[in-house]
Amino acid sequence: MTKVAFHTLGCKLNFSETSTIARLFEDQGYQKVDFNQPSDIYVINTCSVTSNADKECKQIVRSALSISPDAYVVIVGCYAQLKPEEIAKIDGVDLVLGASEKFKLLNYLSDLSKKTTAEVYSCEIEEANFFVDSYSLGDRTRVFLKVQDGCDYNCSFCTIPLARGSSRSDSIMNAVKNATEIAKKDVKEIVLTGVNLGDFGGKLSSIKNQETDIVTIETFYQLVKELDEVKGIERFRISSIEPNLLKDETIAFVGGSKKFVPHFHIPLQSGSNKILKAMRRRYLRELYFDRVNKIKSLMPHCCIGVDVIVGFPGETDEDFLDTFNFLNELPISYLHVFTYSERDNTDAIQLKESIPMAIRKKRNKMLRILSAKKLRYFYEQHIGNSRTVLFEADNKNGYMHGFTDNYIKVKTPYDPSLINQLKQVELKELDADGSVLITNISEPVNIFA
Repeated sequence: MTKVAFHTLGCKLNFSETSTIARLFEDQGYQKVDFNQPSDIYVINTCSVTSNADKECKQIVRSALSISPDAYVVIVGCYAQLKPEEIAKIDGVDLVLGASEKFKLLNYLSDLSKKTTAEVYSCEIEEANFFVDSYSLGDRTRVFLKVQDGCDYNCSFCTIPLARGSSRSDSIMNAVKNATEIAKKDVKEIVLTGVNLGDFGGKLSSIKNQETDIVTIETFYQLVKELDEVKGIERFRISSIEPNLLKDETIAFVGGSKKFVPHFHIPLQSGSNKILKAMRRRYLRELYFDRVNKIKSLMPHCCIGVDVIVGFPGETDEDFLDTFNFLNELPISYLHVFTYSERDNTDAIQLKESIPMAIRKKRNKMLRILSAKKLRYFYEQHIGNSRTVLFEADNKNGYMHGFTDNYIKVKTPYDPSLINQLKQVELKELDADGSVLITNISEPVNIFA
């Protein structure tokens, strides 16, 4: 059997797509192996969000070829769409596929001999206007289910619309079908993923009949309601969702749902309205404040994560302090902090008043310290409470980890019988590093009881 190995960089969406491509290989008789094992083919699914995509890609290619020097190396994903010719120059790369070609990878593998020059197949991004449903399976306890792709927002700093194209979505019917299939695999939790998840549906589709046109609009709220009825899945988790697309009806539904867990990740990017406007975000800080407080009023125990970018062009000390103070006062749980990096073909790269890298790094460090304090406070609020945990399969120094419904990371002595099990636990105390909760484990949990 021809062996194939996969490596994924970037977001949950990439993981869902890699897993789907891997299943296509297995259906055709290929043997999937770990990336650190000898293989005939190595497939690397790349990301465009970080500024060091080129360096990362080169390192991973070298690592693969150090194991199997004659292996056929394929690069797909966002970076492959944005800079295919740049990737083609990396030593050892044989094939580069853009956004519309990656799911057709098997069609390009009739000859696995090493190439002196990499072959490149990359379309204009406007041609990537179709939706391919995907979900991860077997890589971890939770499954990432892709329900949306692409983005129409064109924020001034972002390359994702150039890498993935315009916004498009799965149908609710097919998303429910996929969730039902996943449930048959003894999966307990599904994480909904997309580039701009709250933009699910949103576009009109006309159904012609003899007398009239029936116009239908599917919304994210409708999707959530339908998925909540899927039998066999005990948890649904919403990944990152824009604050202007997180509607009151969705928040209220999650607050009363038995399956959708109290956890939201809501990008902010800046607490300064001046910077938000320069970023071309579609909201101001006042709306963000309203969304967070709406959630907390209905779900005081809810975990809220935040994306923030520091060092955007023109971000003065005052602008940064606006962000810091705004976040410090908000009842959020943790931050994902990104240092702004100049990206080709974005409008932000043309902006003046570039922030020195040393200042960007200093601001990043300040927000990371704030994040650690926020997380510790959130954890401390739950000491002495009982919550449901889904345990992962890891074994680190004799301990295994899991997450509560509201995304508190817990650990307990390793016990393989706990893997992929939902347990009611007592949150006893913070671990020595202040980031993980020690738990007492009770009887198995069945939320359908």
